[in-house]
Parts: sequence; C-alpha cells; structure tokens
Amino acid sequence: MSSAITVAAAGPEHLPGLEALFEAAGTPCYCRYYHFGGTNNEWLARCSDGQGENRREFAEALASGSDEARGVVALAPEAPRVVGWLKVAPAAAVAKAYERRLYRGLPCFAGDRAGVFLIGCAVVHPGHRRRGVATALVAGAVELAPSWGARVLEALPRRPKEPVSDEELWTGPVSAFTRNGFAEVHAFEPYPVLRRVL
Repeated sequence: MSSAITVAAAGPEHLPGLEALFEAAGTPCYCRYYHFGGTNNEWLARCSDGQGENRREFAEALASGSDEARGVVALAPEAPRVVGWLKVAPAAAVAKAYERRLYRGLPCFAGDRAGVFLIGCAVVHPGHRRRGVATALVAGAVELAPSWGARVLEALPRRPKEPVSDEELWTGPVSAFTRNGFAEVHAFEPYPVLRRVL
C-alpha cells in the first residue's frame, strides 16, 4: 500500500467522496442494511429501485454525527480522494447484525456489552483493491475507536473456502483483521467472530 494513504474519522466533509466511492463500487446500500427494518425482499427492492433513499439517510446520519454513519475513511492524495470506508459503530446501533440466525445467542456475545463496537462493512474503491487499503482502514479503526468510547472491536468477516468476488467480502477480508491483532472467538464458518480488546 502507498504510504500516502491516510485514514481519518468519517465526517460530513467526506460525503461527496463517499457517495462517489459507493457508486464506483456498485454499492447501492450506502451502509444502511443494519438500520433497515423491513424484510429481505423489501431491502432488495429498496436497493434496486430506491437507492436514493439509502443515500439520503446516509447523508443525514453523517451530517448529524449519528452512530449509524460512524466509521473511518481511507484518503488518497489524488482523485479519487476517498478510496475506502469502514463502518465502526456501537453494537447497540447495529443490533440487527447480532440478531441474525448465525449469531443470535452465541456465548461470545454474553456479558457486559458496553463499549463494544462492530466493524459492520468495508468498501474499497475498485481501482485501489489488493493494495492494503482494508488493512489500513482496520488499523485506523483500532486507533480512533477508543475516542468514541470503544473498549472492544468485533468483526464478522467472511472466510470463504473457495475464491469469491471482492464484492462478496463486504464485511472485510479476515486478513485485514488478523494483521491488526484480532483473535477468533467463535469459529462459525464462513463468518467467524473476531475480536480485539483495545
């Protein structure tokens, strides 16, 4: 990865770059899945027909400083400036992730959950993939999340047995986390639970 890539807390000033990133990556969800209350079919319909709604909700959340749009961005010195996004939200703000059948009631999620943040999704610009951007984003989350009240970071990356497209690694590659000190606390395949105490 180029040493010129920097990572910063996402803010309203990054909105144009984030919108361009989501568009370049073909990601119509605008990181709204964990905040959508409808059915899976309604979500798919919203992404195919109503991505303007996802974009609007993301912009509003980012502008207001909501936990729903908390995260970090990878910045390049040249255009496109925003080349990566990583959602880093309090577990309570992304409860839908933990309510999924795969994770509901797991012992690793028992106990005091105050200060637990989830790395919910990762997007890297197609022109900057396989250059260490995801690893840099996770490192940035480890550095910045304590200032938001995080004491623990969790991640639910995909560990495929066979090659998959970059788009299918929307929760980030396992290697980006293990390189940043995350340890496996539940071995469910292909989505293990990883954790790092800060």
